[in-house]
Amino acid sequence: MLEGKRILITGGAGFIGSNLCEFLVEKNEVICLDNLLTGHKENIEHLLNHPQFSFFEGDVRDYEVCLKAAEGIDIIFHQAALGSVPRSIETPLNTNAHNVTGFLNMLEAAKNSNVKRFVFATSSSVYGDHKHLPKTEDKTGKPLSPYAVTKYVNEMYADVYTRLYGIETIGLRYFNVFGRRQDPDGVYAAVIPRFIKLLQEGKSITVNGDGKQTRDFTYIDNVIQANVLAATVQDSSALNTVYNIAYGSTITLNELIQSMQECFKENDFSHGEFNVIYGPKRAGDIEHSYASIDKAKEFLNYDPTIDLKEGIRRYIGVLMEKELNN
Repeated sequence: MLEGKRILITGGAGFIGSNLCEFLVEKNEVICLDNLLTGHKENIEHLLNHPQFSFFEGDVRDYEVCLKAAEGIDIIFHQAALGSVPRSIETPLNTNAHNVTGFLNMLEAAKNSNVKRFVFATSSSVYGDHKHLPKTEDKTGKPLSPYAVTKYVNEMYADVYTRLYGIETIGLRYFNVFGRRQDPDGVYAAVIPRFIKLLQEGKSITVNGDGKQTRDFTYIDNVIQANVLAATVQDSSALNTVYNIAYGSTITLNELIQSMQECFKENDFSHGEFNVIYGPKRAGDIEHSYASIDKAKEFLNYDPTIDLKEGIRRYIGVLMEKELNN
C-alpha cells in the first residue's frame, strides 16, 4: 500500500486516472492534473471536497504547467494521453503533441522536481505486427499506427532519462482495460463499454472484421493493483523497465459478445434482442492480442484476481445501480 505520499496523477479525470485518484486519496495527498479534453469532471466530482485531494486543470503540452504540478511530488502516475488508434490515424500531429511532447514535458518536470518514481501508461499497441503469442516484453514488431509509435517513443524516453538522470521509471503496457467510468460514447469509445451500451439499449453491435480477432481484456481493479505495485517495489532489478498488464487470457470478440449476453440475461438488464453486424476491418488494429504476465508476476508480484466474466458482471452492476439512481 502507498501511504503518506504526495502523488500526482496526470489524466486524473479520465477513466483509469480517476480510479487511481479514488483508490489512493484515502492514505495520500493526491493532485489530479487534467485538461478535460477526454477526461470528465464528473469522474472526480465526489473527490473535490476531500481534504487530501486537489484538482489542477492544465495541459501536459505546457511545460510550465507540468513543472508547477510536479513541485514537491513523491510519485507521478502518468496516465495523460490522447488515446485511440483510429483517432491517431486521423490526427497524428495532435496525438504526437499530447502523447510525446506531453510525456517528455512531464518526464523533464519530474527530473527537475526531484520526483523519485515515475510510473507511466504505455500500451499493447507497441507490439505492432509481431506475430508471437503470448506477447512478451522483449519482442515487439513494427508499429501499426501513430498512437503505437507515440507509446513506443515514451518507453524509449523513459529509458534514456533513467540512464542519463537516474529517475526511477516503470512503464505498464495496458491490454484492453475496461470498467467503471469508462466512456461508452463517441466514435473512439473502447469496445466493451460501447458494446454494453448498445446491448443495454437493444441496438445492433457492429464488429470491425469477422469477430475472430482476439483480445486480452483487463478489469480496472487489476490495473490499479499493478500501478500501486509499480510505485512501491523496492527491488532495483524491477525498476526501469516495462511490464505487460493484462489478465493473461485471450478471447475472440464473438465470444466476448456471447459472454456479455449471458451476463445481461443473468441480471435481467437487456432491453431488446441482440443483433451483430460485421463490417470491414479497421486500419491500424492488431489482429491478435494475448499477454504473458510472467514478468510482472515475478518482479512486481502482480496477481490479477478479476477475470473477464467477473469484470463484466461488476461493470454491469455499476450501470444497473446508476440506472436505478436515475
